[in-house]
Amino acid sequence: MNTTTPAAAPTPATVTVIGLGNLGQALARSFVDQGHKVTVWNRSQGKADELVALGATLAPTPTAAVEASELVVVCVLDYTTVRALLTPVGGALAGRVVVNLTSGTPDPARELGIWVTEQGAAYVDGAVYAIPQTIGTPEAFVLYSGDAEAFAAHRPLLEPLGSPVFVGADAGLAPVHDVALLSGMYGMFAGFFQTVAVGRSAGIEAAQVTELLVRWLKEALGALPAFAAEIDARDYRTETSNIDINAVGLANILTATRAQGVGVDLLQPLHELFQRQLAEGHGSESMARAIESLR
Repeated sequence: MNTTTPAAAPTPATVTVIGLGNLGQALARSFVDQGHKVTVWNRSQGKADELVALGATLAPTPTAAVEASELVVVCVLDYTTVRALLTPVGGALAGRVVVNLTSGTPDPARELGIWVTEQGAAYVDGAVYAIPQTIGTPEAFVLYSGDAEAFAAHRPLLEPLGSPVFVGADAGLAPVHDVALLSGMYGMFAGFFQTVAVGRSAGIEAAQVTELLVRWLKEALGALPAFAAEIDARDYRTETSNIDINAVGLANILTATRAQGVGVDLLQPLHELFQRQLAEGHGSESMARAIESLR
């Protein structure tokens, strides 16, 4: 017999979503689906039509949008736009919680957090890891930082958007994590582009080499937690994949890549890090030690 108690649905609340791009619409739709009283605002009001048909209320002005709810979720182009929208309505923010899910960088997040706090509101910054179609699914997760008390109070409301992870009281920490994680993503894309370019230089179709790459990367990902432990401990002793071995291997890859008539702009910087570590006498240590040349 299944004795698991079903999770309680969040208590219906008032939520405002400012910004109805693809992500903003998905966020607002999720709140509507949860049964909350949702108010929306967007410069182009036509983007609210579908949400209004589902039960949301279109606010005529940003001020009306802010005044309608205790929780104000902002998801627009950039932090400059956030400030431009909120500055004229600063007086209406008092006593509310602003959750900013706009993509940005750490310092503007901290500055915005200070300003929102000065208006008498609580500020939580966030970074969404989902495409709009996966908002509210197990694949989605959202990093939050800023006012811990405000986050905890509204966590039940935010949780259905994607698994919430609170990373600290410094409002800039969610964007720091975002920059870090997206750097890894773009590094992966860079490796993918290099793979396809080399493959195509020999007449190998992108789809064919990509199938093999995905299979290999799933195995290679297993090395990352061990590298992370070495980096945190700053202990790079190893009996296996040291910098000597990897510097030679990568040099061979660069030579072969050039011979295929393909550029090495995406891989050369990593080889330069290896070379710096070799010059400092760290050839017998783990490849992970290359990060010391970035500190």
